[in-house]
Amino acid sequence: MQNFTEAATYSQARLAPDGKHVAINVRMERNGRMIPTLSVYTVPELKHVSSIGLPAFEIPADFLWLTNKRLAVKKGREIGLREKPVATGEVVAVNLDGTQQQYLFGYKGFRQSSKGDRYGDDYGYAHVTHIPEQRDGHVLLGSHYWDSKRSMLYDIDSVTSARKLLADIPAEDLDFEVQHDGKPRFASGVNENNQAVLFRLDDGSSQWRPVSFETPGSRYHPFAFTPDDKAVYVSQAQNGGPYSILREDMASGARTPIASDPLGNIDRFEYTARPSVPFAYSSAVGIPRAPYLDDKLPDAVLHKTLSAAFPNAYVSFINFSDDGQHLLFSVRSDRDPGTYYLYDKKTAQADALFSNMEKIDPAQMAERRPFTFTARDGLPVSGFITLPANPGKGKLPMVLLPHGGPIGIADDWYFDTDAQFLASRGYAVLQVNFRGSGGRGKRFEAAGHKEWGGKMMDDLIDGVKWAGAQSEIDASRVCVFGASFGGYAALMLPVRAPAMFKCAVGYSGIYYLPHAYTTDRLIGDKQAKNYLAKVMGSDEAQLRQQSPATLAANITVPVLLVHGGNDKVTELNQALMMREALIKAGRPPEWILEKDEGHGFYDAKRQQEFYERLEAFLGKHLAK
Repeated sequence: MQNFTEAATYSQARLAPDGKHVAINVRMERNGRMIPTLSVYTVPELKHVSSIGLPAFEIPADFLWLTNKRLAVKKGREIGLREKPVATGEVVAVNLDGTQQQYLFGYKGFRQSSKGDRYGDDYGYAHVTHIPEQRDGHVLLGSHYWDSKRSMLYDIDSVTSARKLLADIPAEDLDFEVQHDGKPRFASGVNENNQAVLFRLDDGSSQWRPVSFETPGSRYHPFAFTPDDKAVYVSQAQNGGPYSILREDMASGARTPIASDPLGNIDRFEYTARPSVPFAYSSAVGIPRAPYLDDKLPDAVLHKTLSAAFPNAYVSFINFSDDGQHLLFSVRSDRDPGTYYLYDKKTAQADALFSNMEKIDPAQMAERRPFTFTARDGLPVSGFITLPANPGKGKLPMVLLPHGGPIGIADDWYFDTDAQFLASRGYAVLQVNFRGSGGRGKRFEAAGHKEWGGKMMDDLIDGVKWAGAQSEIDASRVCVFGASFGGYAALMLPVRAPAMFKCAVGYSGIYYLPHAYTTDRLIGDKQAKNYLAKVMGSDEAQLRQQSPATLAANITVPVLLVHGGNDKVTELNQALMMREALIKAGRPPEWILEKDEGHGFYDAKRQQEFYERLEAFLGKHLAK
């Protein structure tokens, strides 16, 4: 069991431009918790150079090499193991040995930047848009200010923090795209009505001109240029459908379709060495594959060779050294949590650098099979089913595992700790990417808006019916276990389909929807409240009637509730209200409260204790 409670130690590796160092997030103990910490090593020797600490609870959300010795770091905060880190909008620069830290952008600029007296605080959000190919220590940051409907692009010296404004466009939240020659060319995003907007720099007038769309409701996002900057690769979605890829000639505007999938977004790419261009892609739905845009490119041939060396896994190119001779790549699969490798083109050898969850034996893990079924209203819905590697005799009991989010989040094919743990205990595990999930385009996401207790639950119920019709599954022995929104679903589904489930487990769940508007995270955040009203709804009477805490009298199955006392995402009052409602209904739940944990348990011992309780609870109620 301990093998499954080890969080991924390594993430977000980046190879230095000269190929002599690698920067990587390593989970290290800080303030009693295992926090991602930016660490630098020589390669391939893996001699530790530095571990660059940020203030308490701050983490490197992302980082990129500016030169052979210097990195740009996007700061974030971890708010729970079951929630993505939240970027703070700040960007800092630091040498690989941890020296010469410089604050480049953010709301602490006055105190922490060497140019604070000049620029003051940046009450906004920034991200790295472009690193000049000459690697002169400068970085281009795209930014927008919280109280201004404008988007700016700055050229900033990472050593002195001196900045130069390159673009200022009267539209919020735009992403800039910069050519290989360093000239910004496009800025794209969506307006307050959720309609796509695109601006293009006109060389003649030096003005940013809006570009009109032929089809209303379409999305159009330029994301990469050909080496000569004469054409651009564009991600496009028509009428809210999945994103496809095309190439547009910069002079004539002629467009050539490149790749598409009728069900899922084309949103994963492999890139060549400099000047980087996409050479392979894959769909967000199903098992990732790598069709090649040009299979004769040397780096496409290399990808094909490496992929053959790792069958039944996916090889992902992370980045090359600037001379193209060294490559950092990762290998992951449904059964393998993943390993980082360094490849040397001169020797044609790959050295393993870092492996996650080393105690996991992929040969003993379970296969994750993709599936698609048709929901009751005709909508195609996809997902994954994980079956035990050694199932034994007879049909399998099953656990439905709804994902969190819910909007824009999706389960994928790669190693899933909860699913693999449950499969190792003899359960089939069903994960349904119900409407509202990511990877299928904006129309599929919008189909889940204000349907938390409605059609989203219908999709999950229809998924269980689909799985129950499979020969391996015992449809009479099904429980549901979920975290965050998945915890909401775990308690709502026994209301919607009481005869379908034998038990329910809610972990860090939301159980009374009106209280979602009163969390500390939303205080003063008008944008977040507007988003919540859009995706969840704002009619309090309707939200009460879609809340498990209101409907506790209708829950007749055994329930296990698990929560952290410091949860800032789904606050403790959610679990307390659900517990009291079940007690009042005469169905007191089993209860786990860890007062100093957050949105998911960090402490490995507590994770193990939770898995032990989960195993016992499921075993009790799913026994034959």
